[in-house]
Amino acid sequence: MATSQKLTKHYLTCIICSGVFSNPCTLVCNHTFCRKCIVNYTKTRPEAISAKSLLCPFCSKMTKVSDPERAVKEWADDVKPIFLIQGLLDSFGPGSKDTTCCSYCKEEGETTPASVLRYVCDDALCGRCVRVHNRIPSARHHDITDLSGEVKIKRRRMVMCKEHKDESVKLLCKDCGKAVCQTCCTIYHRQCVSVVSLESEMHTMKAALTRATGNLSQRKEKINKEMETKKSKLKDRNISI
Repeated sequence: MATSQKLTKHYLTCIICSGVFSNPCTLVCNHTFCRKCIVNYTKTRPEAISAKSLLCPFCSKMTKVSDPERAVKEWADDVKPIFLIQGLLDSFGPGSKDTTCCSYCKEEGETTPASVLRYVCDDALCGRCVRVHNRIPSARHHDITDLSGEVKIKRRRMVMCKEHKDESVKLLCKDCGKAVCQTCCTIYHRQCVSVVSLESEMHTMKAALTRATGNLSQRKEKINKEMETKKSKLKDRNISI
């Protein structure tokens, strides 16, 4: 749809690189940039480095980083995008469009494989629906991309929200300890302080699991040594008897 293109152009574009946000982060001034872009810009500003802060190139306001002892390239890792930006990216950003099935057939409950993608309409269509679409004078000259030659990427299975069945669960409310969809977050978790994306939380969870595994391995090794010591003492006692 044309709306998708307008949203991408006016609201999902980084003013530094002029491209669609890649790993976006929103500063305290509510301006959003690509993580890599804002870090590279900060590196060029000595006053930001000395203040241990990310510097907004738009309004020059500084955002304190949570762990200034880390390398500068990691300063923006903990700065998340606001929910509105993340929601728009999930709905209209790169990779959000399902090009595996025909958009028109899907509305009728069918899963016909798509053969072309029309960028102006932002629709993936099968051969039959393309012919119908071409009968519309204003649409027959739209640019198309042949999908038959594209490498199809296997998508990860998405967990769908039980209440909003057409939305996938992508957020984690740490205050409530619940995984939620974007709509649930907007309706039920507006007052919650700590809501993060599940993807961003994966790194923290992996690190915690790694530490827990290491601790368990150390405890197991300690217990095995204690058992060996006790067995040795018991063996010595039996021999002396």
